[in-house]
Amino acid sequence: MRVALVHEFLVQRGGAERVLQSLHELFPQAPIFTLVHDPLKTEGFFSKWDVRTSFLRKFPRGVSNYKWYLPLMPKAIESFDFKGYDLVISDSSAFAKGIITHKPSVHISYCHTPTRYLWQEMDDYVANLDYSPVVKWVAGQYLPRLKKWDYRAARRPDYFIANSQTVRERIKNYYDRDSEVIYPPVDTGFFTPTSHQPPPKSYYLTGSRLVQYKRIDLVIEAFNRLDTPLIVAGDGPELENLKRKAKNPKIKFLGDVSDEKLRQLYQGAKAFIFPSVEDAGIMVLESLACGTPVIGLNAGGTAEFIRDGIEGALFKNQSVAEIIEVVRRFDTLQFDKAILRQRALDFDRKIFKGKIRDFVRGIID
Repeated sequence: MRVALVHEFLVQRGGAERVLQSLHELFPQAPIFTLVHDPLKTEGFFSKWDVRTSFLRKFPRGVSNYKWYLPLMPKAIESFDFKGYDLVISDSSAFAKGIITHKPSVHISYCHTPTRYLWQEMDDYVANLDYSPVVKWVAGQYLPRLKKWDYRAARRPDYFIANSQTVRERIKNYYDRDSEVIYPPVDTGFFTPTSHQPPPKSYYLTGSRLVQYKRIDLVIEAFNRLDTPLIVAGDGPELENLKRKAKNPKIKFLGDVSDEKLRQLYQGAKAFIFPSVEDAGIMVLESLACGTPVIGLNAGGTAEFIRDGIEGALFKNQSVAEIIEVVRRFDTLQFDKAILRQRALDFDRKIFKGKIRDFVRGIID
C-alpha cells in the first residue's frame, strides 16, 4: 500500500507535529507533503524525512514569511499530485484537508479543528493582525471567501477523524460531516515523573504558543494579584505584551524551551495551568504523565481529560477572578501521582497508533 501524509506547515514543533511524528512512525516510507518547511525553526528534526513542499517556497520570503501568501494557499494545497497513492492521511487545522485525490485513493483527514480563524474568531483574528489598517481591511474582505473554500474543501476527505469530542462537534456543526474520535498521542515514555527526590514544589507553570486566544494574559493578571511564583514557557506574538502585563517579579518568562527542559518544568510544578478553550491539549496530558495535576478551563479538550478533584481543578469561565479562586482551592486538594500518570497512559502513542491502524484496516481491505 502506497501512503502519503499531508501537513500544513512544518515551521514549528508543537502538538500537531507530534501527531505527524506518530503517523510517520506508522508509515515510515510515506512522503510528507507540506506548504512550507523551515528546517531552522524545526531544528532540522524533519530534514531526514521525504518532505515535499509547494510552490510557495519559490516566492520572496515564501518560507520565513509564508503568511503573506495566505490567498495562494488553497491553490498551493490543491497543486499536489497524489496519483498512485492508495491512502492519503492529512492532519489538518486549515488547508491540508483541501487536497485533491482521485479514486481509488482513500483520503482520511485527522482534524485538529475546523479552521479557527474562519469559524470561531474571524473578527478577533483580523483585529489582532500585526499589519497596517489597509492589510486588515483586505483580510476582512478575503476571509469570507476563504471560508467558502474551506467548507468546499471539507467535502473532499472520504473520512474524518476528530482529535476530541469537542472537535467532533465542531466538524458536525461547521462542515456537516461525521467523524470518529481518536485522541492525540502523548509520549509517556519521555514525559515521566522525576526518578529522584524532587525539592518542594514552589511554582506554578503555564505555557503554550503565546497567541491571544490561549488567554495566558488571564493567568498573568491572576498571578499579579496572587503574588505567587509562576513560570511561563513558550514563545509567540503575545510574548512582549504578556511581559508588560506581568507586575509580579515572581513571574518568569523562559521563551521556547527544549522538550527536556519542559519535562523538568512539569516535574517541578505544583500544577500546570491551562486557561484556553483547547481543541484537545497535549500539554495537559504531558503534565499528567509527569505526575503533575492540571488547573484548567472546564471546556474543550481539557474537560475531556481532567476530572475535577481527581486529575486537577477546573474553573468554569475565562476570568481572572475564577483563576484566582481555583488556585486557592487547588492548594487545599491532594492528588495521587499514580492516578495522574495512569490517566496519561490511556492516551499513549502506542494506543494512538493502534487506533489509527485499526481505523485504516477497517476501511481498506
